[in-house]
Amino acid sequence: MKKFTTFSLLAFATTAATAGFAHSASAAVDPETVFILNSLSFLLHGFLVMWMAAGFAMLEAGLVRTKNTAMQCTKNITLYAIAGLLYWVIGYNLMYSGVDGGYFGTPGPWAAADAQVTADGFVFNADESSYAAASDWFFQMVFVATAASIVSGTLAERIKLMPFLIFTVVLTGVLYPIQGSWSWGGGWLSGMGFLDFAGSTIVHSVGGWAALTGAIILGARRGKFNKDGSVNPMPGSNLPLATLGTFILWLGWFGFNGGSQLAMGSAADIVSIATIYVNTNIAAAAGVVVAVILTSIMYKKVDLTMALNGALGGLVGITAEPLAPSVGMAVFVGAVAAVLVVFTVPLLDKLKIDDVVGAIPVHLVCGVWGTIAVAFSNGDATFVNQIVGILAVGVFMVVTSGIVWLVLKTIMGLRPSEEDEDMGLDRAELGLEAYPEFGRGSQTI
Repeated sequence: MKKFTTFSLLAFATTAATAGFAHSASAAVDPETVFILNSLSFLLHGFLVMWMAAGFAMLEAGLVRTKNTAMQCTKNITLYAIAGLLYWVIGYNLMYSGVDGGYFGTPGPWAAADAQVTADGFVFNADESSYAAASDWFFQMVFVATAASIVSGTLAERIKLMPFLIFTVVLTGVLYPIQGSWSWGGGWLSGMGFLDFAGSTIVHSVGGWAALTGAIILGARRGKFNKDGSVNPMPGSNLPLATLGTFILWLGWFGFNGGSQLAMGSAADIVSIATIYVNTNIAAAAGVVVAVILTSIMYKKVDLTMALNGALGGLVGITAEPLAPSVGMAVFVGAVAAVLVVFTVPLLDKLKIDDVVGAIPVHLVCGVWGTIAVAFSNGDATFVNQIVGILAVGVFMVVTSGIVWLVLKTIMGLRPSEEDEDMGLDRAELGLEAYPEFGRGSQTI
């Protein structure tokens, strides 16, 4: 099932998504009621997704060292704001306006158009959308910042603020919308039959590819790896905060996946949303349990950070198709995702790729897995089409984000000085500390 519409959704008769994937019929319901309920679904689920921005901020703040905590909070609130502005200025129309089987839409500022709502009331028109245009824009906008948050976590503690924010402008305003137009915007991947219900590839792997490319170009944190290849652990400063961030993300994911049903105007839609909630929750639960069992076997101790990322890996994995699977299949998808997380984290260390929060295993590796797994439960998906979509998005993101990273590195540099990195980016870049009583502030008390 597709995710986002273009500009019209055949509302009253079928509540259909534009590329031919129809939602349930709601012919017995007044069209104005359908319009209200669909718009309400976008808005309610949208603010749950917006709440995920807080989850990313808390997760990252907990998994970095104290000297870089304020920087992660600064990056997360700013990238969310940038994503919203850029998606209004250029992103939405680049993703949806006039794609028509092609490779991108027509860039330009978005503006709401609700022709069926007039001064005389609601006038049903089957050619117009069955939801408020602004509710659709809001729901789609809150997805955009997720990709940038993934990059923020991976590159934490050793990237300067300004080049990161400039990259965020390009990612949220241009790169994300272009690849999103290929499928959700009715572009060439959609015509081929590629399916990604809520964004395992279109959102999560996009951030993962950009993060991986950036991590390779940027390099590891000072002192992370020794010359003999051994790893120096750099544990996070606040695991309770990271755990809270994970719970917030888990909650927000119900909006992420549930709202992607795109309609709430019939009983069948509500049943679908409820099914999506159950499968989303059960995949995350399976991810936690498998990560706990695996780490206790492999390391003789349970690793909390792996448990947290096991939950997130399960959530990313089920995102590509949270409606079609049985509950048992959702358990399988989440369990495999957790296995991938547990084994990919040490693999990255062996490759000397420094991923501070484990975002590459969670969002890239599990995003790829979840997109492939669609073919296990959705009869309209094929392994070939799913893999073609994964590769197309991956190649596009590696090439384009690599170019942007290298240009920024050449023009302004990506890394702070060694002295600034050792001091911490809170003091070096922001001139403040998240926990002043632990640093210089304690000397004045």
